[in-house]
Amino acid sequence: MSENQTESLTAQFEALHAERVATWPADRLARNVAQRRQLLADFDPAKVVRVGDAVAPFTLEGADGRVLTLEGLTADGPVLLIFFRFAGCPACNIALPHYDRQLRPALDAEGIRLVAVSPHLPEQGLGEIRARHALGFPVAADRGNALARRLGIAFATGEVPDEPPAPGWIGDLTGTGTLELPQPAVILIDRDRIVRFVDISPDWLVRAEVPEILDAIRRPSPAIAA
Repeated sequence: MSENQTESLTAQFEALHAERVATWPADRLARNVAQRRQLLADFDPAKVVRVGDAVAPFTLEGADGRVLTLEGLTADGPVLLIFFRFAGCPACNIALPHYDRQLRPALDAEGIRLVAVSPHLPEQGLGEIRARHALGFPVAADRGNALARRLGIAFATGEVPDEPPAPGWIGDLTGTGTLELPQPAVILIDRDRIVRFVDISPDWLVRAEVPEILDAIRRPSPAIAA
């Protein structure tokens, strides 16, 4: 799918859904829509990370083999974490290159690092999404959804099948043997390890737009009570 440089993520996701409406069997489309609606209904903002929360140290595994720590990521300035589901996720393959073109240059100018995070493991092909789009930011694995769970953004996409699943199913890609994934999220953590912006999308076809993220980053940070 080609992208107009000014086209919003919302427009691109609407086009993706329209394509599915036109081409998917009715039962498959209905399951997809019902699942997204249920995730919205189940979402509880009180259970997820919020602005002002302190983030404890964590370690991520870069798709290129490097180890990424919270201390290292925030050593020279804030870090913006973009959580996505897995390398083959169609919506993620729209969102990440969009953020690379529209968001990363502005973050570079602001001295803010950008890192995409998924439970998809390096040894299971996580790096494919970075290579596919020549992304200019690191892509890292959150092994076992450890960080996503701590932030309250992990969710289960359905029941584990009774029969052995086909190769390449989500439980193999993540190494968990489950259908647990992170909800798409954009989280800004400052040099003091304090969360300064959060956008969490229980519906994976709704994600933070670049102007919204940049407005939040450029807005004076509120005082955080001790």
